[in-house]
Amino acid sequence: FTSFLHLPGASEEVAPPVQQCFMVPKKEINVVSDMAKWKRSQAYADYMGFILTLNEGVRGKKLTCEYKVSEPIEKLVALLNTLDRWIDETPPVDQPSRFGNKAFRTWYAKLDQEAEKLVSAVIPKHLADAAPEVAVYLKESVGNSTRIDYGTGHEAAFAAFLCCLCKIGVLRVDDQMAIVFKVFNRYLEVMRKLQKTYRMEPAGSQGVWGLDDFQFLPFIWGSSQLIDHPSLEPRHFVDEKVVNENHKDFMFLECILFITEMKTGPFAEHSNQLWNISAVPSWSKVNQGLIRMYKAECLEKFPVIQHFKFGSLLPIQPVTS
Repeated sequence: FTSFLHLPGASEEVAPPVQQCFMVPKKEINVVSDMAKWKRSQAYADYMGFILTLNEGVRGKKLTCEYKVSEPIEKLVALLNTLDRWIDETPPVDQPSRFGNKAFRTWYAKLDQEAEKLVSAVIPKHLADAAPEVAVYLKESVGNSTRIDYGTGHEAAFAAFLCCLCKIGVLRVDDQMAIVFKVFNRYLEVMRKLQKTYRMEPAGSQGVWGLDDFQFLPFIWGSSQLIDHPSLEPRHFVDEKVVNENHKDFMFLECILFITEMKTGPFAEHSNQLWNISAVPSWSKVNQGLIRMYKAECLEKFPVIQHFKFGSLLPIQPVTS
């Protein structure tokens, strides 16, 4: 049984995997020299394959276009709506420090307690054994409750969560657009609300040299959406009017809008990397460059990957195929 990730025209009916032994994922990257294991692992190949499959799936498509919405997709959106509702039920507390509101820990404790139940509601009964393994990635995807921070490693855990759901056959080939446009986009909305409500610190931020304090994937998939657009070019995304008129259609512009809401001062100063990207001539060049940058700045950085967890669905074992 291989996931659809490497088989972009795989047949629609995926048989349930032969008695898979699920396990609770754990850390495997403990010292810098372990990074070589990660890059050779089945987990890395599957994760990257998943990101690139979705990158192709949304190419040239608007967020507002028509696409199939399956029952598991609806259930995932309901799960994210629950997390959103819990934010409303857990207002920030009065505290002396401006950042890292401790109410986040209360919100997180609820997720920690309920994650398996939430995941069990998304997966069919015959796959119930997978819930504890898959739930770990959901818990890792919302930020760190000790440091009250959030960054690209947490975002990667959410992509890994979705990747696992594909590997057990809950999500299928024809869910690709809905995975990005409905589920991942809803996830982004909830994360932005968490970041704003609890004033979360950026985890491992490169400051002005990073792409963004919190996210990376929506820039990759968002630039793919814009490939071959008849009028919008990379130079346009620093134009406020263009962003205001088009952000509902394009993930990339939603990200830019959020940055400009959260930061003050000239764009070129607070988001230097993005400012440089706006000079790239085409969206396909932007997209290729961002994929390279994602590997180098996120997936190949020890401080990010040391937190990644490996189980039966995303194994640390070297690639077999």
